[in-house]
Amino acid sequence: MAVAGIDVGSLTAEVVILEQGKILSAVILPTGANSIKAAEKALQKALDESGIKRSGLKYIVATGYGRISVEFADKRITEITCHGRGAYFLDSTVRTVIDIGGQDSKVILMDGKGKVLDFAMNDKCAAGTGRFLEVMAQALEVELKDLAALSSQAKEAVSISSMCTVFAESEVVSLIARGLPREDIACGLHHAVADRTSGLVRRVGLEEKVMITGGVAKNGAVVKALNEKLNINLIVPQEPQIVGALGAALLASDAVI
Repeated sequence: MAVAGIDVGSLTAEVVILEQGKILSAVILPTGANSIKAAEKALQKALDESGIKRSGLKYIVATGYGRISVEFADKRITEITCHGRGAYFLDSTVRTVIDIGGQDSKVILMDGKGKVLDFAMNDKCAAGTGRFLEVMAQALEVELKDLAALSSQAKEAVSISSMCTVFAESEVVSLIARGLPREDIACGLHHAVADRTSGLVRRVGLEEKVMITGGVAKNGAVVKALNEKLNINLIVPQEPQIVGALGAALLASDAVI
C-alpha cells in the first residue's frame, strides 16, 4: 500500500512516496510564496516519478512549517516526531538528531526505540539556519552552493560577533571593506553556525550517534565545524533534506497497517 509524507518548510517542500518500507520516489521543490501549491506540485511530481496514481495513495501525513495548509492530508504531525522517525529508520543507532532547515533549527534526543525524549528548537530567529547562510553568501558575493568551498580555503576563521541575520550581514560587509579575506570570513560564519547549534545541543544533551538533517547538512563546512565543536563524527544521510518527509511517510504507513 503506497503512502506519502509531505514536509512543507519555509524554503522547500519535500515529498516521499513509500510502499512496504521502500522509497518509490522523493522530491524536493522550492516552497515559494504559496505553500499549498508547493505541496500539491511536489506531491504530483513524486506521484509521476513513482508511477503511483493519486487514488492509489492510502494515507498522507503532512509535517513541517506549513503542514496546517496541507488540507488534503489525512493527518498532520510535528516535524520533531517526523525527523526523529525518519532518522531512526535510516540508522537505528542514532540517538541525537540535529536538523538545520531554512529558517529554524532543532536538536532531538531519542531513546533506543526511536521515541523522542526531549528536544530544543530555535524557531524565533533565522540565526544559524539556511536563510542566515543564504544572506551571508549574498554579502560575500558568492553562490550559496560555493560557500563551503570558499571556507575551505581559509587560513584563519574571522570571529563573527553577531548571529542576528541583519546585523551579521552588516558586519560581513564591514569586514570585507576592511580588506579581510572572504574565505576567512566564510569560515568564521560556519563556525558561528556551529556555535549557535551547539547551544541547542547543550540544552538537551548529546547522545551518540548523531545524525544531521536538513538542507544545511549539505554544507560540508558546517558539518566539519560541528564535528570539531562537539568532538564527534556526524552521520550525514545521502539526502538529508527528505528525512522529515520520510518520517511522515513512515507514520502514514503505521496508520494503514
